[in-house]
Amino acid sequence: MTKVALEKLIAGVRAGVVVSFPTDTVPALATLPKKAGLIFATKQRSQDKPLILMGASAEDLWPYVQGSQEEYQIWQQVVNQYWPGALTLVLPASDRIPQAMNPHDPTTIGIRVPNSAIAQAILSRTGPLATTSANLSGQPALQTMAEIDDQFPDVLTLEFTPEEFFSENTILRQPSTVAKWTGNNWKILRQGAINLSI
Repeated sequence: MTKVALEKLIAGVRAGVVVSFPTDTVPALATLPKKAGLIFATKQRSQDKPLILMGASAEDLWPYVQGSQEEYQIWQQVVNQYWPGALTLVLPASDRIPQAMNPHDPTTIGIRVPNSAIAQAILSRTGPLATTSANLSGQPALQTMAEIDDQFPDVLTLEFTPEEFFSENTILRQPSTVAKWTGNNWKILRQGAINLSI
């Protein structure tokens, strides 16, 4: 059993281990970006399936992407409309992104700010994390901390959700929509919880 309190979960992240916590979609597996290889190993995930960089705010994530001033303005408009929320934007990666986050194509990175108080509380203290859904590759996403604890006994999971987060009812239980910037418009790579209208 690897269920831990919030403070121990945050300490675990900082120590470079894989953890799991709830988000506004499905629960995440997460670790420091430089330790992203641990997630691929834990999930038995193919390296052509990149991880998502999740942060507490857009400001935390902008240093990890690069583009022209005009592109940043376009991206910011989308962010203002849909974040925090179940939208992952795939953008050109800056040199701050470890290749392990996206071994197949290290020139891009998916970024997201979840609409989840508990996830944001963790991310605000750890900084942006490499994340993916909590499941073995090719299997359905696990929905509860108990399921994750059973499937991944070495992953730190939250023992309980602190009382201030009990009222959350924003869990969508489906993956985020993934939209990739092509240089002049957006291409939907995965239709998920959000319908993008831009």
